[in-house]
Amino acid sequence: MSALKAGDYKNRPYRLTMASEFDNIVVTGLAAISAAGVGLEPLREALADGVSRLSPVPEEVLGETGHFWGKATAFRAADHMPPLKARKFDRASLFAVVATGMALADAGLDRAGLDPVRTGIMLGCGFGGIANSEEFLRGYFTNGSEGLVPMLFPNTVPNAPASNASIEHGLKGPNVTFVQRFCSAESALFMARHILEEGRADVMVVGGVDELNPMQMRGFRSMGQLFRYAGGFGEGAGLLVLEKADHARRRGARIIAGMGHARTVGQLVPGSEREGVARLLDGQPAAELVSLSGTAADVTLLAERLSDVPRLEIAPLTGRSLAMGGLALVAHLLTLPAGANGLHLAASPEGPYYAFRLRGGDPVQP
Repeated sequence: MSALKAGDYKNRPYRLTMASEFDNIVVTGLAAISAAGVGLEPLREALADGVSRLSPVPEEVLGETGHFWGKATAFRAADHMPPLKARKFDRASLFAVVATGMALADAGLDRAGLDPVRTGIMLGCGFGGIANSEEFLRGYFTNGSEGLVPMLFPNTVPNAPASNASIEHGLKGPNVTFVQRFCSAESALFMARHILEEGRADVMVVGGVDELNPMQMRGFRSMGQLFRYAGGFGEGAGLLVLEKADHARRRGARIIAGMGHARTVGQLVPGSEREGVARLLDGQPAAELVSLSGTAADVTLLAERLSDVPRLEIAPLTGRSLAMGGLALVAHLLTLPAGANGLHLAASPEGPYYAFRLRGGDPVQP
């Protein structure tokens, strides 16, 4: 797959001309928080110039130099909410709460225009709440039950970000969190599409959120992962607002892209790898842009099948994480030209594998 060049980048938030597989579910809003910055503009700039936003891990964190991480240093909770309120949340929940608000605003939705019971949220989250868990358990192991801090406990679980975001924004529809290695965000997207197709919701906020702290980096080092899958780890959030197309049309929404077919396989079984790749890719429209998340770039057969398609990888720009497929999807949709067919691929070392079809919005007004 040929790497995407800076000159290939275009930001085209156009409306979609509905056709075939893309006429049912559409994307109407995006949000991003990453090492590039807060909001879509910093991510656009990173995609355009191709310069890594990773920064050196301070020597005091690991006791050595030469490592990089994608810390979202530009994110300050105080820019988005009162400090006393921010203290209620773990870092991943702060990302989720703020990014959900950004995504809904980008979609032109607010509480007054939402049916809360028909609006849900599904997130992938790999390490959400881990800093709070460490602090909570340290109190117990240091001082017994007297050392436990009850305020920390609600944010020690991975579903805290989605739950806190739903409470803050009044989303009372389906609410599910997925933790599935490097495909966490894609697992959330796969389920959210089914929720919309089954008519159980009209709007779904979907994507991934994760945090990164020194304790995690030390854990990665002790597991020998700093030069493997945990190399250049990052944090932040990448969220999409998905809607039933008829719902989006009725409210005159800007349609950023159409969501086409989604396919998944659990494993590429040794000896039958080509069959598994065929299940993901065969019988689909030719892609004009492919984005890769997780360990998809390491799957040789995928690279062979898509050798002539421009490739988009954000891991070198903002870092990788278990839930950064959401950010990769946002980057894809910021880059996909109007009317073009896109393909998002995600993989974990032991599976699963996902393939999502997308089509860029069309500048023709409906």
